[in-house]
Amino acid sequence: MNLLNATRVALSLLVTGLAAPALFAQEPAAEDTETVPPATLQELAAAADLVALVQVLDTDYEYARDFPTGGTAFLRVLIPYKTDRALPDIVEVYEEGLHDNECYFPNPPITEEGRRYLLFVRNNPDVDGQYLGLEQGCALTVLVTADNSYALRYPAEGLVLSSDLAALARPVDYADAHAVLEYENLAVEERLDLLERGLAVENEDRTYKLTQGVPLSEARPLLGAENLTTDRALLRPAPVVTAPAEEG
Repeated sequence: MNLLNATRVALSLLVTGLAAPALFAQEPAAEDTETVPPATLQELAAAADLVALVQVLDTDYEYARDFPTGGTAFLRVLIPYKTDRALPDIVEVYEEGLHDNECYFPNPPITEEGRRYLLFVRNNPDVDGQYLGLEQGCALTVLVTADNSYALRYPAEGLVLSSDLAALARPVDYADAHAVLEYENLAVEERLDLLERGLAVENEDRTYKLTQGVPLSEARPLLGAENLTTDRALLRPAPVVTAPAEEG
């Protein structure tokens, strides 16, 4: 459990009134913490009911000390890859609590486009048409390139994969503000690793622009042919159902 997740778990206990001073004094040993093993893209796609390229439109979360603690994200479907139903333009992904591999999304500022992700989610058995994250998490960061296509961010961000994407990674000219990393948001080790491996370049303002990615067209086969929806009727947008007009 990393420091951020440890803080979130402790905060969750505090919010629910269950935290005791001893919990803050001693973090559980690694062997006592259940962790979900990494998965391949194919395994993630097999476990999901919906796999799609999405863009965050809005979120409706409750917060405690700047951490989301529950609520819904509203995501626009850009490209569906796997679905068991015709999809509306916008899907809802619900999350609750603070835990490892949680499925929360950053709310886009009014002046910025929402971030894009390769989404892996399952149907919510309690709410028709709503989705939940997988036990491994739910999304990999996708960035827009200068030629107006999409690429998985490399190094991958959002899910821990059991197979590296290095063989597919290639130089990419990103035209996405989220490909530029702020100095204060990078640990020293991470910043040095990105520079030494040629995965980012330093700008004059001490920001760092990512330089590598995996085109989505090349990542798609890694989802597994058996996991891709081929029924064109399901890949079309769902029809909009309107209420009948009241008779006057």
